[in-house]
Amino acid sequence: MKIFLEDVFKTSGTPTYTFVKPVEYTKLLVSLRTKGRGLIIEGPSGIGKTTSINKAIEEMGINTQITSLSARKKEDIDLIQLLPEFSDFGIVIVDDFHVLPNETKKALSDYMKTLADEDSISSKLILIGINKAGDSLVSFSPDLNNRIDTIRFEANPSEKIEEMLSLGEKALNITINIKSEIVNESKGSFHIAQLLAKETCINCEIIDNHSHKLETDTSIETIKAKVNQELGRLFYPKARIFAIGSKLRKEGRAPYLHLLNWLSYSSDWSIQIDELLNQNPNMKLSINQVVEKGFLKKLIEDNPLLQDVIHFDDQSNVLTIEDPKFLFYIRNILWNKFAEQIGFVGIEFTKPYDFALSFAGENRTLAERINSKLLEREISVFYDENEQHRILASNIEDYLAPIYNSEANFVVVILSKDYPKKIWTKFESEQFKQRFGENTIIPIWFSDIDTNLFDESRKYGGLTFHIDKDFEKESERIVSILSKKLEDKRKERQ
Repeated sequence: MKIFLEDVFKTSGTPTYTFVKPVEYTKLLVSLRTKGRGLIIEGPSGIGKTTSINKAIEEMGINTQITSLSARKKEDIDLIQLLPEFSDFGIVIVDDFHVLPNETKKALSDYMKTLADEDSISSKLILIGINKAGDSLVSFSPDLNNRIDTIRFEANPSEKIEEMLSLGEKALNITINIKSEIVNESKGSFHIAQLLAKETCINCEIIDNHSHKLETDTSIETIKAKVNQELGRLFYPKARIFAIGSKLRKEGRAPYLHLLNWLSYSSDWSIQIDELLNQNPNMKLSINQVVEKGFLKKLIEDNPLLQDVIHFDDQSNVLTIEDPKFLFYIRNILWNKFAEQIGFVGIEFTKPYDFALSFAGENRTLAERINSKLLEREISVFYDENEQHRILASNIEDYLAPIYNSEANFVVVILSKDYPKKIWTKFESEQFKQRFGENTIIPIWFSDIDTNLFDESRKYGGLTFHIDKDFEKESERIVSILSKKLEDKRKERQ
């Protein structure tokens, strides 16, 4: 019997020759047999969640009515929202439930609790989602956790991937010379292993089974390059859209680019943003800016190209890759080259702040405007009101001293007639005065001050804020020049 390559190493649909029971399969069988009790199956894409459910139902010979719905199909969403109004609906499987609106998730959560309490024998709800998707559902109804089964599909162990490849070798009567390398590159994903194995066979012109055994002759580097080149046509535009965010800020801190880069190193295909920011304090301000103000959520919601590859749960601040091919693509790009290609100037940041603002309270309006305009450009700024919650209960001098002394690339000093009169500006200037010789202090002189005032600062290049001109235009001019200065500094480090 002729067996075709595309039927052996399948990159979509349920495998015919290469299905391998994942570690969680037995637990899945028991849960499916349990009447009424809801089931949540969560884990990364491409590791066999949906395939395992289909195989388990087939193996058990379940003759109950089975309805499969997708949270990505508009016509199915209408049915999903109506589910709590039905009774005796058999088994309903909702795939990608994590993309449902929060109100629909809450309704499903309440309904699963009701089914469990009633010990329903004629209705069972199965929800399939990405890694940690069940956490958001339980957050709506904390007591739901004791009324449902949650099965977490982890990345498959190497022996499972190897077993799958061996089944494919047997079906095609071949030996894959880079099988161990494919196991390693798949990172626990059946889907990626299928993709790499299929490309290996195509590269060696093996498209069906043979009567005599054949062995492939290629390298993993060749196969990875071919696969990533092919994937790049689809995924480069998506990666670029996400990395840039709403607008390219080449002088900024590239918060979206960093999130994507962190995802590429994630072992479970998702990142908990708050945890990573504790490990990367230099990016904390710029990334908190796009997360807390809803920019990250809006970026994904407004871009259909992103919605099938990446998901953000704003309840748990978890960012997750949904498409295993997209993850493989970003894991195998040259990040410095990618950043440069899309227009960023440097992606390594050694200090928490790009600018620290020093000013008298009377000039807060200008300081606030400079701060907000710099933040819009994804530039990290120390401005006291941004960090009031952190300063609270701290020793203020201990908190501020290192910021002005060394933790900002530049200190922007707003020099008005009020500046010398304030206790805190005197303290701040004591911290940064030694930095004048390092070319990291940028004075901004008010146009109405005596030219002899702050004469020491006149030895260095600065800017004049013209009080008699339009405030918005003046502040925008200043921010544009500051941004250009920062861009030039980033270029020096390349």
